[in-house]
Parts: sequence; structure tokens; C-alpha cells
Amino acid sequence: MSSMDIHEILTYLPHRYPFLLVDRVLSCEPGKTITAIKNVTINEPFFEGHFPHFPVMPGVLIIEAMAQAAAILSFKTMGTRPDDKSVYYFAGIDNARFKKPVFAGDQLVLQVEITRTMKGVWKYKAQAKVDDVLAAEADLMCTLRAI
Repeated sequence: MSSMDIHEILTYLPHRYPFLLVDRVLSCEPGKTITAIKNVTINEPFFEGHFPHFPVMPGVLIIEAMAQAAAILSFKTMGTRPDDKSVYYFAGIDNARFKKPVFAGDQLVLQVEITRTMKGVWKYKAQAKVDDVLAAEADLMCTLRAI
């Protein structure tokens, strides 16, 4: 199991500010699971409008953070990195549930497990926690496609 700092993460994800939502990988076991973190800070651009009087991280961005962790896990599993000839797409989101709001100052712990791969489609079970309390969970499906 290996950890990754932001410099290595940038080689596995094409996302950049303000859409890069993984700050560190705590552990990664290719073919199985990844644990990563997203530090949620008050200077995130979405807090200006969601909601200025009660800043809450949008649920869709929590899902996106879990998907970015899943992409890192998939690339590590394949032993490759993204290139400009392909894109790693969402193919589906099932059973998404939001259990607890995520606020500025929180640290999201993203836990993603591969549940199945078939014909280039990857399925995952993903959770986002704050202080060991479940904030969100979903079953994700992604695929790598040539562009």
C-alpha cells in the first residue's frame, strides 16, 4: 500500500484547480482499494454561492471527489497514467446518499473499493467520511474511452 502526495496525484488526474478534489492519497492497494483526502477550505470557489450564509460543500462535488479517487485507483491498477488520447468518464451513479453536510474546515476521507471490472467498465463502492462519520456514499461506474 502506497501513499501519494499532490505532485504524484497530478500525474494520475487531468483535473486542475478549481476542479482537482483529491489532496493526498493515504493508501492505495491496486486492484482493491484507495483511501484519499480532500481538505475543504473556506476559499473554495463554490462556497461563494453555496450557500454564502451557510457554506456547505455541494453533494455533487463530494461524489466527484470520490470518482477522482476511483480514477487514481483504476490507473494504478492498470499500471498506466492518463494521456491526451483518452478520458476517464462517469458511466453511472447508483445508491447515492448524503448523510451529513460537509463544511469549510472539514477533511473528507474518501474510501473507494473496486467491486467489479468488465469490458472496460469499472464499478466501485465509495464513501466519504468526516471525523469517521459517514457524509456520503454511492456506487460509482466509470470507463476509459478514447477521444
